[in-house]
Amino acid sequence: MDPNAKPSLAGLSKEQLAEELNQAMGDFDEKTLTGRIENSLASFTQGSILEGTILKVVGSDVVVDIGYKSEGFIPLSEFNDKDEAAIGKPIEVYLEGADEETGLVMLSKRKADRIRGWERVIETHSVGDVVEGRVTRKIKGGLLVDIGVPVFLPASQVDIRRVPDVADYLGRTISAEIIKIDRDRRNIVLSRRQLLERERETQKKELFATLERGQIRRGIVKNITDFGAFVDLGGVDGLLHITDISWGRVTDPRQVVQVDQVLDVMVLDFDPDRERISLGLKQLTPNPWSDIRRRYPIGTRVKGVVVNLVPYGAFVKLEDGVEGLVHVSEMSWTKQVSHPSEIVQPNQEVEVVVLEIDEERQEISLGMKQVEEDPWNQVEAKYPPGLRVTGKVKNLTNYGAFVELEEGIEGLLHVSDISWTKKVTHPSAVLEKDQAVEAVVLSVDRERKRIALGIKQLDEDPWLTTIPRRFRVGSTTSGKVTKITSFGAFVELEQGLEGLLHVSEMSDDKVEKPEDAVQPGQEVQVRVINVDPVDRKIGLSMRASAAEEYPEEVESYAAESRGGTTLKSALSSALREAAIRKDVGGVPAAAPVVSESSDEPAGEASAAAPEPEAVKEESAPVEEPQAGDGGDPGEKPEGE
Repeated sequence: MDPNAKPSLAGLSKEQLAEELNQAMGDFDEKTLTGRIENSLASFTQGSILEGTILKVVGSDVVVDIGYKSEGFIPLSEFNDKDEAAIGKPIEVYLEGADEETGLVMLSKRKADRIRGWERVIETHSVGDVVEGRVTRKIKGGLLVDIGVPVFLPASQVDIRRVPDVADYLGRTISAEIIKIDRDRRNIVLSRRQLLERERETQKKELFATLERGQIRRGIVKNITDFGAFVDLGGVDGLLHITDISWGRVTDPRQVVQVDQVLDVMVLDFDPDRERISLGLKQLTPNPWSDIRRRYPIGTRVKGVVVNLVPYGAFVKLEDGVEGLVHVSEMSWTKQVSHPSEIVQPNQEVEVVVLEIDEERQEISLGMKQVEEDPWNQVEAKYPPGLRVTGKVKNLTNYGAFVELEEGIEGLLHVSDISWTKKVTHPSAVLEKDQAVEAVVLSVDRERKRIALGIKQLDEDPWLTTIPRRFRVGSTTSGKVTKITSFGAFVELEQGLEGLLHVSEMSDDKVEKPEDAVQPGQEVQVRVINVDPVDRKIGLSMRASAAEEYPEEVESYAAESRGGTTLKSALSSALREAAIRKDVGGVPAAAPVVSESSDEPAGEASAAAPEPEAVKEESAPVEEPQAGDGGDPGEKPEGE
């Protein structure tokens, strides 16, 4: 029998078995053994961290011995490189769980690393510490930064200013300050903003201590707005206003500068108390307005490009930093330009003449029409007074019609020059737009660029020829009442010709109101008691006694034709008197055509008996111009 052979337990009594067990356990008692077994089982609960050894790599999994009845498996993707998955290498793993049916144990190296990393961070850092990490992900509300474990950086704490897109920081290594630690939830919050603000405060003090006006400083464009760009000078942002970016026109600062661009700028002004700095970029180059008169003498023809249109004109760029304004009134000699887009368009090259320079305000007045000769210089010679012309009605106003004689040249046909006899209150009563009309040139004012036209001057003035012949003082005629006024009634004697029947001439008896004697539309028999070719008036009477007071003077006409005053001389005298008594707005009256061999008796215009006092006072048509009539027709307004 082998002396080293262990005795068989078969056939031993319970007492013998208990003795054998006590000898095998040595110093371990039952309580100690039970505790060790419980601890061993507890170490294999889900969520615990275990120590293991890498056995091998099978496909996409790493097999790890963790001292359990089955090996565990870790996805190979959780290892950064192959060296980390070397066979025999000890490793800490996180127990995800075990499948009782298959016996597979799922482990995670990544979760174990995260938990151990969190524990290390908690042990080595506290609130207020500055840490460095790499931005790995953009999440809702901010960024994840890897400082050994993923921690949260809110979007509001990324920079001093609001960041348009925090994703621009992905992949960047940044420094930030820990502002919150939640041990229970394993959460850490960072702030890069607080760190930057402390650094800038130090830089700000240093900057203002050395800042001077006129200094050239280098900075970085941090933000761009519609009114300029903010440039970080190192601790303080200075404003580069849009007007100080370039001597030329800048409509958007982004046309010249970009975010993160490094710029050299001049310090124009600063206020340490308000922490404001005004910067300039254009001041680094010479001012093109310094010798503007030498380069652009008044009267010089130059070429430029239209850069902007405004309701009152067009801005033309002559060179970088130098623009001039072509006012709408300086675009055409003949056209009435209401908006510059009728003549020019943006980016169009134009030729202009320098009209005026204001160096202090940095303004240049330019003209386009001055490049060509003023056509009005030839108008006086081309359209002398008395010339018959044909044109087209371009526009109708309350006071007359504008007639185009040629492109850009228009004349005014005043309402008072449309008819000798008919009272025209608005040109639309006899004319239409685009209607072709014939007229006579009455006057030309080159300086004011006006031509006065007349239609009635195409014919002789009937008040100086036919009317005195047909309506002799004392003659009777019939007519229709057209209008009743407070002082009498107007009677139409023929188309376009009216006479005044004064209230005092309606009856030999006293008439209180004109409407007591006559009504509009009534046919009446009247006697001519006055014909005034100068004021263009005919006085009428219905009094029976007027036949004796105003006999028809047929015989006197024959006597005068044999004796002294002729009709021509009487009318000439009347015209001379009219020139003195009545101003027709600078438009000369057409000369009457009177035949030297006229057989009419002399004195026809002056043979009328004296007008009664009541007629003298109120016989003139006193109809006031109605609202919208365009004013007194005797006053010819300026052009439209």
